[in-house]
Amino acid sequence: MIRRRVLISGRVQGVGYRDTCRRVATERGVTGWVRNLGDGRVEAVFEGTVEQVDAMVEWAEHGPGLSAVADIAVQTEPAEGLTEFVVR
Repeated sequence: MIRRRVLISGRVQGVGYRDTCRRVATERGVTGWVRNLGDGRVEAVFEGTVEQVDAMVEWAEHGPGLSAVADIAVQTEPAEGLTEFVVR
């Protein structure tokens, strides 16, 4: 089990990014959360196997069709054993 915190910048708020992220993460068996930040970025935490989390980070680099990701920062953290994926 691994955990990665991801900060995504660009046109990522108001384009369905959080809801699509939740749906994709749930489909892939990834737990964690996603939320909008006041500075226009989106923050997400992904927990799961290396393969699952890497796939979510790769998805986050592009996001849903209406988003325009400009930059992504990824930080590895200790896993907390989250049990679901939610939008905060």
